[in-house]
Amino acid sequence: MDHSTKKGVITKHATHPKDTGSIKVQIALVSQRIDDLAKHLEKHKKDNHSRRGLLMLVGKRRKLLNYYKTIDTKGYESFADEMGLRK
Repeated sequence: MDHSTKKGVITKHATHPKDTGSIKVQIALVSQRIDDLAKHLEKHKKDNHSRRGLLMLVGKRRKLLNYYKTIDTKGYESFADEMGLRK
């Protein structure tokens, strides 16, 4: 992910101008990395090292989503719908 893409994701999901570490921003950044890796793996099917990285990122996103669900259930549901994630 290049700098401009990362900056765009951060500004889209930030709660205030200097927000770079809130739970929504973290989930959005991990989701962007997952999308990038999934595109890479469509082209390079035998790249098992990247496949492992993808699975680790999916697990990390799942943990972040579970944490977000415990602290703000309604916010989690609306954010999951916005991102197109299953609940």
